Amino acid sequence: MSHHLDSPLARQDPRLDISDVYVFRGAAATVFIMNVNPLSGAGGFHPEGRYEFRVDTDGDAVEDHIYVLTFGEYDADGGQSLEVRWSGGPDALDREAVGILLARGRTGQEIAGAGGVRVWAGPAADPFFINGAVVGAVKEAVANGTPFDLSAVDYRDPANLFAGTNVSAIVLEIPDEVFGVTKIGLWGTTALATDSGGWRQINRCATPLINTIFNPDDSDRSSEYNTTHPSRDRALYGPIVSDLVTKVVAATGSSDDPAAHARRVVDELFPDILTYQIGTPAEFGFAVRNGRGLTHCAPEVMFALVLNKAVPLGLDSSSATGALRPDFPYLASPM
Repeated sequence: MSHHLDSPLARQDPRLDISDVYVFRGAAATVFIMNVNPLSGAGGFHPEGRYEFRVDTDGDAVEDHIYVLTFGEYDADGGQSLEVRWSGGPDALDREAVGILLARGRTGQEIAGAGGVRVWAGPAADPFFINGAVVGAVKEAVANGTPFDLSAVDYRDPANLFAGTNVSAIVLEIPDEVFGVTKIGLWGTTALATDSGGWRQINRCATPLINTIFNPDDSDRSSEYNTTHPSRDRALYGPIVSDLVTKVVAATGSSDDPAAHARRVVDELFPDILTYQIGTPAEFGFAVRNGRGLTHCAPEVMFALVLNKAVPLGLDSSSATGALRPDFPYLASPM
């Protein structure tokens, strides 16, 4: 999985669990996508939650813009009202900031907002694909510092673990000139209103599979990861990831200097933000990572980066659920 149900905290309410975040060049603007509520998409979006796209424009791993979506109650027709608000500068860090209203409408609608923004939210087929046997083998090797070996994986009939499943998706298309720079960083967060006032962050997601690979999904560390900020990643998680990678690469024999390789992995992964050159084709590959498109085979890239060796899934984008739409809102219709 990417970040599907990746921690005890996320599993408390799947509507707030971010499975994947994408950023790529759309038909005429920059597209942000956040998928939540994996495996079914049932029940839509949490009416007491915030769904946040956080954008860094100066490379300091601190957000300068935030786009916040909130939703009304799930009604008898299976729809919800929604609003999109923007805040910038210091207000981007303040969940109590009201922000500027950009768009208002309902799920399932293509909504035209202020300043050329377009919005769509609703159920969609999950575009993520992965071989469950492969990810299981990677997780076990990394957790235990044991040799990684794919000999036990049966590739005769590889299956996508998320075939035929849906998510609740948010698609936000923003004109390129809005950010005033050529390179941005993006991550998604969700937060839930607390009984005592204020907000509790429930989940965050940018680079796929980080929590899955390095933080066991039944651990306190996996929940903690979802509540922290990318600017603290190197200090909080760099030593953990460095130790895990050093041990598994040494056991696997895939590097002459496992510790040096581990340092490169930490440098590649942290802070956990998707960087994207505005206006260019997205690429999440072995040599170049520039945003993330809906068809990229992210697991093979991530596994190869961590283990310093090729790790085939036996799958490609044709294994994903549904057929992607060529234009807004881009995702495949739900199953």
